[in-house]
Amino acid sequence: MAKSKFEYVRDFEADDTCLPNCWIVVRLDGRNFHRFSEQHEFKKPNDDRALHLMTKCAQTVMQELEDIAIAYGQSDEYSFVFKKKSRWFKRRASKFMTHVVSQFASSYVFYWKDYFKDQQLMYPPGFDGRIVLYPSNQNLKDYLSWRQADCHINNLYNTVFWMLVQRSGLTPVQAQDRLQGTLAGDKNEILFSEFNINYNNEPLMYRKGTVLIWQKTNEVVTKKIKLPKEAEEKEVEVTRTRTKVVPLHCDIIGDQFWEEYPEILAEDS
Repeated sequence: MAKSKFEYVRDFEADDTCLPNCWIVVRLDGRNFHRFSEQHEFKKPNDDRALHLMTKCAQTVMQELEDIAIAYGQSDEYSFVFKKKSRWFKRRASKFMTHVVSQFASSYVFYWKDYFKDQQLMYPPGFDGRIVLYPSNQNLKDYLSWRQADCHINNLYNTVFWMLVQRSGLTPVQAQDRLQGTLAGDKNEILFSEFNINYNNEPLMYRKGTVLIWQKTNEVVTKKIKLPKEAEEKEVEVTRTRTKVVPLHCDIIGDQFWEEYPEILAEDS
């Protein structure tokens, strides 16, 4: 490569190489999504269209960046976990973060009409990102547990809050005052006694969030083949095994998930 006298400016670039043997987590959040959800008339407390769109975008990111071992999302956030030994982008933190956020944001706009068929996208959404390194498997599991616990806490609050607003006729300020100082048991009691809602029967996607993992799946496709001594081609069904990004709605705080999918944390996965 030709050099010039101006090349010295490269010396000002900071070294942002991620430490070796660490899980690289990129977490993105919707920027000002409270306003975005209001202006685009998201259903409260949960809008299936918005949640499925977020998951579609996350699947697209994983399909493009195959060194992601697992992802977890809830509300307007998603966390992507790159393998400990990943050498993608020479382990530069800025590359990991910008690739994830830009791919996710462009996918959000690209797939918007697939989920919000009757709602025009009024302005481009924004997402911010951060990157954190976790040296041990337990650190990573605790991080994902934290995000799922946060999902439960927020969803329980939002479910009660919007029931008080939509069905009891309280103003948002009155609903906040009603819930101030309440514990999880108090919120569950309000839901059950006043609205006949058992929180444990709410959809798992709302309560647990969405986990994305790689799984081998069998696909049946139709293929045209020409058999010996046959003049014309015949259509036959062929089963192919493919590795796909699969969404799950399950508990990841306990041990059962990690025992069922040990390959996620495997060194040579």
